[in-house]
Amino acid sequence: MDRKNFLQTCGMACIGGSAMALLLQSCGISKTLTGTISDSDLLVSLSDFETKAGTETHYKKYVIVNNDTLKFPICVYRQDAESYTALWMQCTHQGAELQVFGDKLQCPAHGSEFDNKGKVTNSPASQNLRSFPITIVNNQLKISLKAV
Repeated sequence: MDRKNFLQTCGMACIGGSAMALLLQSCGISKTLTGTISDSDLLVSLSDFETKAGTETHYKKYVIVNNDTLKFPICVYRQDAESYTALWMQCTHQGAELQVFGDKLQCPAHGSEFDNKGKVTNSPASQNLRSFPITIVNNQLKISLKAV
């Protein structure tokens, strides 16, 4: 095999392997759901974070919640059993919709990054993400949308 074919073959294998790893990771830990809005709250069931493997219960790091009345989705991170963070998925730099990669949100337009609490970790964004107050009532997260 000559050098050109070798580099093409290796390059395609690397790209394919990376794409497959991202696909498998995204299938296992994320879930996009449609949230219900009641009064000024977006409702998410705590069971939406659960996955069952036999008799064991595991928890997703986050879920992405959509609703037709919202311009952008909201990413809800599970910090622990009693602590959740809800983040507006709009970049504070120029308003593009963010993508979720594990414990970070990233802007596909200019590369800004935010941690799972909404703090800027990589510019050009200079403002943290908008977050929403959350209360837990009857096994549901009530995400207050009063100022959306």
